[in-house]
Amino acid sequence: MTALLAVLRHGPTAWSAAGRLRGRRDIPLSPEGRAAVASWRLPPALAHCRWLSSPLCRAGETAEILGLAAAREARLIEMAWGEWEGLSLAELAARPDAALAERAAAGLDFQPPGGESPRQVQTRLQPLLAETARGGGMVGAVTHKGVIRALFALASGWDMLGKAPVRLDWQSAHLFRLGAAGTPAVERLNVQLGPRASAS
Repeated sequence: MTALLAVLRHGPTAWSAAGRLRGRRDIPLSPEGRAAVASWRLPPALAHCRWLSSPLCRAGETAEILGLAAAREARLIEMAWGEWEGLSLAELAARPDAALAERAAAGLDFQPPGGESPRQVQTRLQPLLAETARGGGMVGAVTHKGVIRALFALASGWDMLGKAPVRLDWQSAHLFRLGAAGTPAVERLNVQLGPRASAS
């Protein structure tokens, strides 16, 4: 039984426009973000998906604007940034105690203080991937950048050291084929949703 998972990131927020780490903070879409999502059009290949959504409001709003009856799924929540949530990368870079270079060298095990690593995100995703594989068909998920990057790393074997082997467009859908145990493989990346909006 073949199963496909299509993932897309929520629309832009005021914090994403300001370069602030959102994590688990329940930040809504900005007016510009809502307008951007309203311009998106799902490709025909995704017309018959069963949809899921992160429980955070920015993902739920995105699904609603797209007209998707998406069930909330806690395992799709964004990677937790712990003590760093709300800070910008510039603010972190100015803090010697952040040790950004040393933490980044951990790759999949990069973990902000009190937060979550990409490997931990993969671990919480794996039961969901296995359940999706058993159900077969096509499932769509509205989720977050950290979740999509962790899924892509799992599917591609990327260790999250250095640049990703493929640049992921955050205003596109990304499709993954799931093996019998839920093991993901890249099916198709950067399936455009519509006109380009401001960067998120």
